[in-house]
Amino acid sequence: MILQRISDHLKQRRRDSIHDMAQTLNTSPDALRNMLAILERKGLVQRLPSGTPCGGGCCQCRPETIEIYDWVGSARDN
Repeated sequence: MILQRISDHLKQRRRDSIHDMAQTLNTSPDALRNMLAILERKGLVQRLPSGTPCGGGCCQCRPETIEIYDWVGSARDN
């Protein structure tokens, strides 16, 4: 169930930080990392390199603290 919710969330947003996903999906970042690792092994998501800007434009987050994931699967993948 949670894998499907994460997949749906990233398909819609295309890119999101672990912090924002944890808040939106009402789960802990650690639990989310474990689920994202499964999706990453399946080739559906990709963790972006440390320091990748979030794209929010506020510049208030330290780049090294931001953990961002991209959806790289097709719209039909799960």
